[in-house]
Amino acid sequence: MWRELLPIGRHPASGGYRRFAWSGVDGDCRAWFEEQATARGLRYEADRNGNQWAWLGDPAEGNAVVTGSHLDSVPDGGAFDGPLGVVSAFAALDELRGREARFTRPLGIVNFGDEEGARFGLACVGSRLTAGQLTREQAHRLTDGDGVTLPRAMEAAGYDPDTIGADPERLARIGAFVELHVEQGRALDLSGDRVGIASAIWPHGRWRFDFRGEANHAGTTRLADRHDPMLSYAETVLAARREAELAGAVATFGKIAVEPNGVNAIPSLVRGWLDSRAEDQTSLDTVVGGIEKAARQYADAHGIDLEIVRESFTPVVEFDHVLRDELARILGTDTGLTVPVLGTGAGHDAGILSGSIPTAMLFVRNPTGVSHSPTESASEDDCVAGVLALADVLEGLACR
Repeated sequence: MWRELLPIGRHPASGGYRRFAWSGVDGDCRAWFEEQATARGLRYEADRNGNQWAWLGDPAEGNAVVTGSHLDSVPDGGAFDGPLGVVSAFAALDELRGREARFTRPLGIVNFGDEEGARFGLACVGSRLTAGQLTREQAHRLTDGDGVTLPRAMEAAGYDPDTIGADPERLARIGAFVELHVEQGRALDLSGDRVGIASAIWPHGRWRFDFRGEANHAGTTRLADRHDPMLSYAETVLAARREAELAGAVATFGKIAVEPNGVNAIPSLVRGWLDSRAEDQTSLDTVVGGIEKAARQYADAHGIDLEIVRESFTPVVEFDHVLRDELARILGTDTGLTVPVLGTGAGHDAGILSGSIPTAMLFVRNPTGVSHSPTESASEDDCVAGVLALADVLEGLACR
């Protein structure tokens, strides 16, 4: 499975992946998922929001156990973030069939659409729509960098954008969702464990900073006469680093747009996007508040207009304690594994769904901690350990 999926969407120059929602490459990933489902005799369906499902048993019976993740990527992302959870889900089912496990609950495998938000700027679109955290009207207003709207992109991929929206009936059939994911950090590498259990997802959000100045000639305008928004932006980037360090949090300006974007022109607009995450809400508020205060001070000093817009926000997500403890019991008591419980600063579909159904996560060791990069990695032995751990969990939940 891994060899078949690996070439899809891989950029020859960067070595990273460009699997963006509703693109041709995304269609190839979806076709791969359907092929895997069909090859195993599973019931395949795509829901109104473009999420893909493969079912063993009838989900209408309710109390289903579901596992899976996503197949899309960030720009030039790695091979493991998302796909490891989907491949491992199919592999875990194969393992359980090899054990001749007898299922007493329906089992589902899912590929959630547009988890990374790389194309339309909002993460977890498929799961947000399903959970009712994103309305049809809001989704229809999403636009990519080329001006293509989400409805237009969906139509081009053969889906009906007018049917998207909350899907409470589907969620009501699910008794537990367990997402396996490569760890996006080095906690497991430092502890020497192959597999971990998630405790919570840090609160996190995205803010857009629009610094508006005055375009002018780079060669003839005196420094004293300039209203250069790039200076205010650059100082704000440094302020973000300082505020994050003080609070033990993270803050990143990872995307920027400049107008008119000429080498010999002073910019009229610098638009930067801030991503910030912290262990708790108070710390996050402190970090973002400090960055906003500094940005306004720098803008005022340079005669720059500043607008700050919060584009998305997710509060702290505590995974279902009962389900989390059950995973720990299955993996710790039944198998004898040492399985640490750790928090994460990364968002996931499991976090979005946690407000609607019991969810949990398993992490597989990442030896470097690098993620959202072509160098993201996990060893084959650790991936196999993840599959076996997921199989044990699914057996404990769905085969009793």
